[in-house]
Amino acid sequence: MEHLDPLLEPFALKSLTLRNRIVSTSHEPAYAEDGLPKDRYRAYHVEKARGGVALTMIGGSAVVSPDSPPAFGNLLLYRDEIVPWLRRLTDEVHEHGAAVMTQVTHLGRRTSNYSGDWLPLVYPSPLREPAHRSFPKIAEAWDLDRIVSDYADAAARCAAAGLDGIELMHYSHLLDSFLSPATNHRSDDHGGSLEARMTFPRRVIRAVREAVGEDFIIGIRMSMDEDRPDGLQRDEALEALRHYVADGIDFLSVIKGTIDRDATLAKVIPSMGTPAAPFLDFAGEIRQAIDIPVMHASRISDVATARHAIRGGLLDLVGMTRAQMADPYLVAKLAAGEEDRIRPCVGANYCLDAIYESGDAKCVHNPATGREQQLPQRIERSTGPRRTAVIVGAGPAGLEAARVLGERGHRVTVLEAADAAGGQLRLAASAPRRRDLIGIVDWRLAEAKHAGVQFRFGAFAEAEAVVAEEPDLVIIATGGVPNRTFLTVGQDLVDDTWDVMDGSVHATGDVLVFDDNGAEPAMDAAEKLARTGARVHLVTPERALAPLVGSMNSPAYLQAFAEHDVAVRLAHRLVGVRRGADGRLIAELYSEYADRTLEQTVDRVVVEHGTLPNDELYLELVPGASNRGEVDHRALLGGRPQELRTNPAGRYQLFRIGDAVASRNVHAAIYDALRLCHTA
Repeated sequence: MEHLDPLLEPFALKSLTLRNRIVSTSHEPAYAEDGLPKDRYRAYHVEKARGGVALTMIGGSAVVSPDSPPAFGNLLLYRDEIVPWLRRLTDEVHEHGAAVMTQVTHLGRRTSNYSGDWLPLVYPSPLREPAHRSFPKIAEAWDLDRIVSDYADAAARCAAAGLDGIELMHYSHLLDSFLSPATNHRSDDHGGSLEARMTFPRRVIRAVREAVGEDFIIGIRMSMDEDRPDGLQRDEALEALRHYVADGIDFLSVIKGTIDRDATLAKVIPSMGTPAAPFLDFAGEIRQAIDIPVMHASRISDVATARHAIRGGLLDLVGMTRAQMADPYLVAKLAAGEEDRIRPCVGANYCLDAIYESGDAKCVHNPATGREQQLPQRIERSTGPRRTAVIVGAGPAGLEAARVLGERGHRVTVLEAADAAGGQLRLAASAPRRRDLIGIVDWRLAEAKHAGVQFRFGAFAEAEAVVAEEPDLVIIATGGVPNRTFLTVGQDLVDDTWDVMDGSVHATGDVLVFDDNGAEPAMDAAEKLARTGARVHLVTPERALAPLVGSMNSPAYLQAFAEHDVAVRLAHRLVGVRRGADGRLIAELYSEYADRTLEQTVDRVVVEHGTLPNDELYLELVPGASNRGEVDHRALLGGRPQELRTNPAGRYQLFRIGDAVASRNVHAAIYDALRLCHTA
């Protein structure tokens, strides 16, 4: 029977019937162990199957050859040992009603010369990739012969493991590099005309089809327009695709653009502050021009946009990949009529940037993603006694604690000194490009209220008021305050990034922004000042600008800095500020490399050095706490309740979370709250 919601309608992909139209497209979260999809990897995908996804696609760029070493935790399809692990994953995903496929590739130059087996990278031409900084060798005939064979063997392993199909990764990897005139400069029978440039990809497709048989599904993820003057254009891409279909391709995942450098990568995988679904209409045009099913994923993060894509005939299958990292139960909630309760993807792209920052993917505000073996995606009601909890602070940490404790069935009261929830996130979301961050606050506030949590805004909590609530659990989530203490001279002369973002400072003239944090706050402040007319001089002691701002988010800042002539000085530390005779400020900047100090005269100095814990209330409450604020780390990491009782006379347990402990990011604050409270 046809479903009223087009997203929930089944879809026939060759001989496979998918239960709905929502897909988690291929991506690599770097959860593999030894290049194999072991328990953590499997748990991540099984959770999405439980959550109702039609098709979960694993192995974002699972590699077929040893000279395609993992760039970001890729699966190793050239190892026979991968088959039983793929089988276990496939079987368990199937048990929960979803289909599973994997992406298959040879990375070409899109990896490092200095990893894996240290084999030379191969490419049609000796062109360095800016993103991974590798210089490849020109692929010889014997290279191409063995890689074709490797593709066929890898596909056969996938079929033997029971997968429903595979997707050949074409764009910005080895297959695409032969097809694109921007990267194929060969003068042999693999270069020049479109027909010659298609030779190698077509060999691969035909070999794969022969290896897996006619019934096995083979798709391709392909840039249908590289969006560069010397690159693959739409007409040639369509012509090539028609040949690929004749060779055995069953579906297309549409891409527009390339990913060989940060600026282009950020366009293909857009971050917050950019329009939703920027290539959806383009994908719809491609669908009209071909005769195979089309899927597409690029910032389709909300159900309304996804529904439009299917209802409007733009796509057959809609990729909501980052959206399901934020909420793997997106489909289940949609089917249950709880669309308003879906945890929103805010587009922070921390999921991707975290791979390079800390080694694996993390959703900025769902710490259970990737930690399914330790943390629940759905909070279970407590079977123990109902507790009375007081949470002080309604920033992201306090809101998460309130949500989780409320869903556990406890009586929860949140005291917040401000007149609205959000804490530092409200400041961050005041930057136009980062406005979507407010979704982290709004969702938690709504979910906490749904769970019966009581909020008191404009309530400056003192120890006596907290104790008067007669709690048996107190959680301090009071955040932090800007840290200027690193300056021994001139603390009283400088402003901080909070002053800029909350509108307290409207600076003109020359403004020095000193960033000793390396994350977004100083970048936001510098951009805001530059856009409002200040001449900004950004100074950092780091050897690179904002190292904690990854490749997905840095391009937008760099664009703004270039447009507004922001001057950047690396490897200098602000050590003092004094007032000059003319009333302007003299900033002393020290280089530990040259062991010298220089002076710069400016109108204002703005500093960013993280925060110091706002911990006065916590310290006042420690003497009356049964645990004196102590956390049992073994219990915390083992997923067990906190049961320390070091003060028998104590009337309540006491904990602090988020920046009330130390200056960290949003993910850390929410993670603190979830793993502390889900066993309470």
